[in-house]
Amino acid sequence: MAPAEDDISIEEKRVYAGTAGRTDAYVATESGVVRVALSADKIGAFDMVARDPARDAAVLPRRDAPDLLGVATPDGLRVAPVGDDLAFEAVDAGSVGSEPIAAVGVHDGAFLVAGDDGRIDRLEVGDGGTDSVVTAVGDVSEPRAVDGPLVAAADGVHRVVEGDGVGDGPELAAVGLDDARDAAGTGMPLAATAAGVYWLGNGWMTALSGDATAVAADGDDHAMAVVDGDLLVHGGDDAEWGTESWAAAELPVDEEPVALGYGPGVSVAVTDAGTLCVDAGDGWRHQVVGVRGVAGVALAVVE
Repeated sequence: MAPAEDDISIEEKRVYAGTAGRTDAYVATESGVVRVALSADKIGAFDMVARDPARDAAVLPRRDAPDLLGVATPDGLRVAPVGDDLAFEAVDAGSVGSEPIAAVGVHDGAFLVAGDDGRIDRLEVGDGGTDSVVTAVGDVSEPRAVDGPLVAAADGVHRVVEGDGVGDGPELAAVGLDDARDAAGTGMPLAATAAGVYWLGNGWMTALSGDATAVAADGDDHAMAVVDGDLLVHGGDDAEWGTESWAAAELPVDEEPVALGYGPGVSVAVTDAGTLCVDAGDGWRHQVVGVRGVAGVALAVVE
């Protein structure tokens, strides 16, 4: 079993923080949002930064301002600039800022927001959450997850594409499968369904068979998936995506991972029991965060 973070000395943490920088993991839970500081595979302080129920989280990179954290809640999307002191605000964007949000992702410089009612909107956030611009993209049945241009829903996987006409905005195109639980739209498109994990080649091809509940990718051919309660990983040096290209991961705790994410050089898996596990290439370390109802995780570079 890998050592828990409490077994790592303070001096080790200081040395590592000075060389590896800091990435914050934001864990969306039924109790709120928990922030966990990471320095490569060293896990530092964690705290609750929002106390309203959270269903999902995503980080929008910005060039001339701090990255923006978006949190899906039963009362609309809440946003806050990434930093030491987070101040969440409701977006000034009609129903996106006030109606229940099922999932949120980032695509093409804006948030992609899925409402409980199946409506998919593109949201460009103005300064301070005001002057936001909402563009309707389409509708799906029971949205479950958003990642990049992909939306996972009960009626399959949908992809955001540009409209056919001149000046047309983005729209949704159904791209197949059924009962999609999660999707990874960075790099090789991947989807987790009740029948397994699929990758998009000449149509959807089987990567892993079984009951798949989560999937994530970093855009450099690294990927993770949860199938039948087990975590499997795909190495970045493998250009193939069939079953033989995946390997079982040995987490340091006997718990089921439910939320997956990537940051610069790190893989993160959060379990149903509220344990955050991180791997920077030398094996998994873990920290018990002590939250239940984990719904998603998003990572942001802080320094």
